[in-house]
Amino acid sequence: MGEVVTPYKNLTTSKKEQVATMFNNIAPKYDFLNQLLSMGIHKGWRRKAVSLLKEVHPKNILDIATGTGDFAIEAMKLNPEKVVGVDISEGMLKMGVEKINKLGLQNKIELKLGDSESLPFADNSFDAITVGFGVRNFENLEKGINDIYRVLNTNGMIAILEFSKPTAFPIKQIYHFYFRYITPTIGKIFSKDNSAYTYLPESVKAFPAGEDFLNVLKKAGFKETKAIPVTFGVASIYIAKK
Repeated sequence: MGEVVTPYKNLTTSKKEQVATMFNNIAPKYDFLNQLLSMGIHKGWRRKAVSLLKEVHPKNILDIATGTGDFAIEAMKLNPEKVVGVDISEGMLKMGVEKINKLGLQNKIELKLGDSESLPFADNSFDAITVGFGVRNFENLEKGINDIYRVLNTNGMIAILEFSKPTAFPIKQIYHFYFRYITPTIGKIFSKDNSAYTYLPESVKAFPAGEDFLNVLKKAGFKETKAIPVTFGVASIYIAKK
């Protein structure tokens, strides 16, 4: 699947281990930096992604790479019986549990430690699956997508939100400047991890966005695949059915 980009160039540990370490390090500032760096736009992207799942009326929803639980919380608008969020970062999950408890949603949303590429669930367990800015962090993208397919119910639907690569002038130029210079600088100021927000633009650049990612979904068996660009192509929502 191309170049493997890791957060810490000086370490020989696996990408999976490095991603977990990175998110553990930035967990306390993650929500703040998300809001600051995206100027709040990411909230609208999540709302749109979740709204696209309405047609399957999901009762059991899985949120992969759930982080601090924002996507899982947004999924409650679909009135499911249960939402389960999994993540490899204990630090992020701790922040998410605190947030969910404050909202009084602990009986509806369960967050648990888990490997996104080897999900701890039986086949055909969920009616809908969401992933927000997580698939580019997979160590083995195809393996992760295959496992998503495995745990999704027949006729179930996925919504994957991920950064893209804008192509239109001047959005392309502004985007690359912001991601290359502004994002790492702000990340270093507010986060104790100097590598995390340098890894972000590098991982986006290495990710097979657009048609390339749709081909990964199709290869796994997904049908009715579609990429929906948002905010001039800064990000894309990928939807598909099993």
